[in-house]
Amino acid sequence: MKTAIFEQAGKVAIENVDKPVIKAGDDAIIKVVRTCVCGSDLWAYRGLEDKAAHSANSGHEAIGIVDSVGSDITTVKPGDFVIAPFTHGCGHCAACLAGFDGDCQSHTDNFSEGVQSEYVRFQHADWALIKVPGQPADYSDEMLKSLLSLADVMATGYHAARVANVKTGDTVVVVGDGAVGLCGVIAAKLRGAKRIVAMSRHEDRQQLAIEFGATDIIAERGDEAVEKVMVLTNNAGADAVLECVGTEQSNDTAMKVGRPGAIVGRVGLPHEPKMDMSSSFYKNTIIAGGPASVTTYDKQILLKAVLDGDIHPGKVFTKSFKLDDIDDAYQAMAKREAIKSLIVL
Repeated sequence: MKTAIFEQAGKVAIENVDKPVIKAGDDAIIKVVRTCVCGSDLWAYRGLEDKAAHSANSGHEAIGIVDSVGSDITTVKPGDFVIAPFTHGCGHCAACLAGFDGDCQSHTDNFSEGVQSEYVRFQHADWALIKVPGQPADYSDEMLKSLLSLADVMATGYHAARVANVKTGDTVVVVGDGAVGLCGVIAAKLRGAKRIVAMSRHEDRQQLAIEFGATDIIAERGDEAVEKVMVLTNNAGADAVLECVGTEQSNDTAMKVGRPGAIVGRVGLPHEPKMDMSSSFYKNTIIAGGPASVTTYDKQILLKAVLDGDIHPGKVFTKSFKLDDIDDAYQAMAKREAIKSLIVL
């Protein structure tokens, strides 16, 4: 089968490798129908974090058809159409029961990798996989995009809103205009936010944020952005803040734009070595967040919301590529020519 290989910073290539096989009773082999490039994939691609040369791609989002299953699988069977979350919860440990399956305590290998491939081995599949009614051919391309978003970005945006306790009538600031930040706008609106301030300096992303429910756009960054939020909120600050980037600046901004007692929902993968917590102490800022509870959110609310047409997160996929053109897909995101690159197999 074909799979993407990380060759070095600035280069991802296609290589032919053996198709994966069942190795454990709770494995499932999935034939990938759609996958994509994530913003987190770009850290190594841009040379901003270390990754071994000629190693597996860091792709972790897919929808596809179950090809085969291990002996312990009871929830899906070959031929089923499924969403493959980037997290692999068990459904019965303390973390999963509390709705934090992104931190499943039963597995140490509960995150996907190497999913930019024709087939993937999905570990701990019995509870984690999300079965979708029917077959891919039953859905439009736009619906398939939205279903794919449920493997990560829509669930991650929702996680930011959930841990920030966004509720009806809240004023919410979303820091970050990538796919996760835009899905955070959707999530804030879904949870009843009255005012949603999206921080974005790119016109195409600003327009999509407004379509998704943003009421205000702030193009400035740093202290200028903080000042703008304070003007918009009559110096009160936001009730909740969704931090969807992971840089030192984005976290600093997120900590400053909330009112006293606000909750910052952090889902941007942290890349700062440390954080000064003194300012949060004197503002009673509550800090929460981490890996998204993908399976929980998909099963409880997001899959139905997509199938019912209540939300359209697939619009974050603004360019499509074939697997053979995987490097072009990375380049499009690295150059900000695409919000999120879709891979069609």
